[in-house]
Amino acid sequence: MWWLYQQRRRLHSSVCLLKKLKGKSPAEQRWLMRQLKDPYVKASHAQNFRCRSAFKLLEIDDQFRVLRPGYSVVDCGAAPGAWSQVAVQRVNSAGTDPALPRGTVVGVDLLHIPPLDGAHFLSSHDVTDPTTHAKLLELLPDNHAHVILSDMAPNASGFHEMDHEKIISMCLSLIDLAEKVLLPGGSLVCKYWDGILVQKLQARLSSVFSSVRTLKPHASRKDSAERYFLARMYIKPGK
Repeated sequence: MWWLYQQRRRLHSSVCLLKKLKGKSPAEQRWLMRQLKDPYVKASHAQNFRCRSAFKLLEIDDQFRVLRPGYSVVDCGAAPGAWSQVAVQRVNSAGTDPALPRGTVVGVDLLHIPPLDGAHFLSSHDVTDPTTHAKLLELLPDNHAHVILSDMAPNASGFHEMDHEKIISMCLSLIDLAEKVLLPGGSLVCKYWDGILVQKLQARLSSVFSSVRTLKPHASRKDSAERYFLARMYIKPGK
């Protein structure tokens, strides 16, 4: 009976896959096949994360303990909300454990972010806009954050140098945000794509953080130019 059940499951899965592939372009078919085989995609479904990127932040935090109960966190480029889900768990912003300090998570994105218990979301907001900065200060306890997270990236144009320049500009804008909201001693995690401007970004981060290191989480695909900077011990620039 078990063998028959397994055979039926395989047949059902094959039929569903054929339906999904029907009418797709070759590139779309390749992407879909990769998603279906990806263990992190499967794990994100099993653990109710909104997308596989959650495991990148989980790995970083497991190793470096960036997120702690009671911390205030700004999640930039938060949609669809997977990093915010991790942050909510780690800083206890939903109050799941009453014995621990309760943190705060505020997510920002130009896109809509579905609601999440324990997080405040500023959908349709530009993280570089001073109006957004003002709203962040209102939502953050004592007008400050312990951590800034950024998994944001521009829409890919297909031209590596152009896309690389755009994402580096996004990361540089986070340094301006840090000056507004990040506590001295705070941390920043930001995604970038490898390229010629990385040294410029690293130098700017090193000018205001005591420690800057490059990370490549296991959940980040090997063939991707994606990397992360972990910058710690923020030094507030003098007025």
